[in-house]
Amino acid sequence: MPLYTSQPLKIYNSLSGEKENFKPIHEGNVGMYVCGPTVYSNVHLGNVRTFMSFDVIFRYFLHLDYKVRYVRNITDVGHIVDDVDEGEDKIAKKARLEQLEPMEVVQRYTVDFHDILKAFNFLPPSIEPTATGHIIEQIEIIKKIIDTGIGYVANGSVYFDVVKYNETNNYGILSGRNIEDMLANTRDLDGQSDKRNPQDFALWKKAEPEHIMRWPSPWSDGFPGWHLECTAMSTKYLGNHFDIHGGGMDLKFPHHECEIAQNEACTGQSPVNYWMHANMLTLNGKKMAKSTGNNILPGEILSGDNTVLSKAFSASVTRFFMLQAHYRSILDFSDDAITAAEKGYKRLMEALDTLPAISAGNVSSIDFNKWKQLCYDAMNDDFNTPILIAQLFEGVRYINLLKEGKETISIEDLKSFSTAINAFVFDVLGLSDEKAADSNNDKLEGVINMLIGMRNQARADKNFALSDQIRDQLITLGIQLKDGKEGTSFSI
Repeated sequence: MPLYTSQPLKIYNSLSGEKENFKPIHEGNVGMYVCGPTVYSNVHLGNVRTFMSFDVIFRYFLHLDYKVRYVRNITDVGHIVDDVDEGEDKIAKKARLEQLEPMEVVQRYTVDFHDILKAFNFLPPSIEPTATGHIIEQIEIIKKIIDTGIGYVANGSVYFDVVKYNETNNYGILSGRNIEDMLANTRDLDGQSDKRNPQDFALWKKAEPEHIMRWPSPWSDGFPGWHLECTAMSTKYLGNHFDIHGGGMDLKFPHHECEIAQNEACTGQSPVNYWMHANMLTLNGKKMAKSTGNNILPGEILSGDNTVLSKAFSASVTRFFMLQAHYRSILDFSDDAITAAEKGYKRLMEALDTLPAISAGNVSSIDFNKWKQLCYDAMNDDFNTPILIAQLFEGVRYINLLKEGKETISIEDLKSFSTAINAFVFDVLGLSDEKAADSNNDKLEGVINMLIGMRNQARADKNFALSDQIRDQLITLGIQLKDGKEGTSFSI
């Protein structure tokens, strides 16, 4: 039987404001969409925390034997500076400032995004679509919304009429905002805007002559509104009605609110059963911001090249630190906090390293099945990683007691306990044993240096066929040799 049948899961639903029993639309299958990055700059630490939260959620669903389609998009057009409808596209602005093609900006920061997530041991999503790859789908959705009378064309742009939509629906259902209050607290349009109401949002924007990123449409050469891309890509790959939509808390309004409105206007139904939002990350008790200097990039944590921390910290220690807080809680990042996390991480890894040497007996003096279920209870309670980590340290205490001979464990329980604690640490939380990784790296370096020595000898013997064979086979494995005055070095 699949594990999910014996492990009922509760998820906090932002739509209802309550924890709800998770029941997928199709038994045994989960469809999950998470709003990805706008790739106009290096991914920041707050983004990493959000995506890490959903990486753990993805991992836990897989652990429970669900079949998961996890879609996380790349925003490469349409996201206007300051998240408004008027102004400059974030990527186009970056391209103008750096004198690059917009797609050069997209490529540079998409590669950075992937490199950082790989360093932090993220699983890749099932599908990673881009906004520019789904322009046709977005245009088709706009046509349908216009046909309902909720979308309207004005001077080549297309807007969503929030007031008209609210006559039969609830704009504000996710964020708890009231349309009358929003209208009352907004200044009147000055006559220069094409919008009927201040709260209306763009579905399609006519491109100004200087705007680089543009596509033909029935209304103008232009580009899609930011909120539309996620509606197009989520419904294309997950259907008009799917299980989970996630993102950062900052996306709840207006982005996710607008997504709901677009979907309901287009399909006549609510798109998502469970809305999930990860909370923000602060630095030394203050909001992270480049403008104030209260900021640190993920790569700067790993390299130690920053003015915030006393030294460099590994990706796995940083990951362990972040998972010590629940994904819906604000987490404060500081030198003291991550230093303490490093000590806890090392204690956990040291215990796991000694686990294979534990001797089993005939009986267990500890109820290990109860401990294992407490670990599941933590994750089944809205993915409560800090409670899970507390239970893992209870497991560390058991390991130490077993080493000291103060408790006993049966052969069957030892196998079950070892399998469970390793699964929660490495498969669910996604941590890595860096000591083991360093050992493997040392061994790999030793083998490569041995091959370099054999190649050097082959060259000295004028056996160039063997020399070239060693070089070429290393290249096929992703290992590049570089010959220089001081000898041969390699890169992976």
